[in-house]
Amino acid sequence: MPFHLDTFLPYLLSVAAHRTSARFAALYAAEAGLTNPEWRVLAHLDHSGAASVRDIHTLVHLDKSVVSRAASRLEQAGLVEKQGDTADRRLIVLRLTPEGTALMLRLSGIAERFQAQLVAELGADAPTLARALQRLARGGEP
Repeated sequence: MPFHLDTFLPYLLSVAAHRTSARFAALYAAEAGLTNPEWRVLAHLDHSGAASVRDIHTLVHLDKSVVSRAASRLEQAGLVEKQGDTADRRLIVLRLTPEGTALMLRLSGIAERFQAQLVAELGADAPTLARALQRLARGGEP
């Protein structure tokens, strides 16, 4: 029996993730000129408050160097500020500036509308897919 890539679940997940991410990336790039790593750093900081590059790297699944470069660009744009960690001087803590917070307010609305559009496209399958993806993201744990 020949192998069919177009029915191989890991391949389908990869293609779906890439296409969905590209659709959303076009929206936040048009609104704010952000790259995917910059979006992820801002979104994480908006959700968690101050965080180190190490923490962000772990939680948003990007290399530390990618997070560091994104943080530097965001700092130059006035969207994040960097401070030394009081407990561990080796760590740099990032936090949103007021401008970064205002941008995330706008981008959150775009993200919510995009999510609603995806849910509408998926119809009744959306909740089942969301549960399945959350399970996979946890490493298969129920």
